[in-house]
Amino acid sequence: MGDLPSKRRRPSSTSSTEDPGSYGGQENTTGGQTGFSVALYNFPHDGPAANTICIGDRLTIISDVGDMWKVKVGSTGKDSYIPKTYVAKVVNKWQYKGISRAKAEELLLRPQNQSGSFMIRHSQTAKGSYSLSVVQGRGSGLVVRHYRIHCLLNGWFYVFTTHTFPSLSRLVDHYSDSVDGLCCLLTKPCHIQDSTSSTVPIPAPVFVRKPTFNWKRAKRSMIFPKEEEEEGNSEDSPFSEGLREAMNSYLFMSQEEPLDSEDCDTANVSH
Repeated sequence: MGDLPSKRRRPSSTSSTEDPGSYGGQENTTGGQTGFSVALYNFPHDGPAANTICIGDRLTIISDVGDMWKVKVGSTGKDSYIPKTYVAKVVNKWQYKGISRAKAEELLLRPQNQSGSFMIRHSQTAKGSYSLSVVQGRGSGLVVRHYRIHCLLNGWFYVFTTHTFPSLSRLVDHYSDSVDGLCCLLTKPCHIQDSTSSTVPIPAPVFVRKPTFNWKRAKRSMIFPKEEEEEGNSEDSPFSEGLREAMNSYLFMSQEEPLDSEDCDTANVSH
């Protein structure tokens, strides 16, 4: 098997600049890679109402000294403490460090993900290799498929021997554009909960229906207010200016009695 370079694909929105064969994993930006952390468990465990950190929350590490790390929780903006074993570092939004296969499946099968959501993580069974975990299916039929990412001696990567890539970012670019043996296209990284992605319920629109107007009780003064009162009361009139003008024109053309009569019902005016 040779290390034949694959055809270069158009860059996808899931990738960023990455040195060939590098992994990174820093919390800050290093060599064009952006990193953060994610909570792997709810903490504390006294029930959802008591949780200050929930699984899938985006975390910014403030201090990583000792077994309890101080973090800022993205979904709430508050500082908190969490055991360091409850945290996985993430690079380029899709590259996870310190996460097991089972926990990867748990994160990917959360409701916010859909077919094509994915992550890349260190392989638990093959040291020095990576695994690509991808969601496939619809609705309640979602499953996670795992693919071994092999590394060649020259630092290039491949899932299938037909295509090799100089970096993991190039691998993601390719499979975001072409299935080429995977179960589906890579669409977006595994969902991470933060303040920008929190779902805010939108209230249903309120419809106000005015009561039906009783034309038999309508006075002419209600439709055609006197000129000196019109400026102050026009906003309270149940009739638009255009409708009043149309009715005025109709009454004028039909040669009805003067419009300043207030005792005649509009029901007796129309013909």
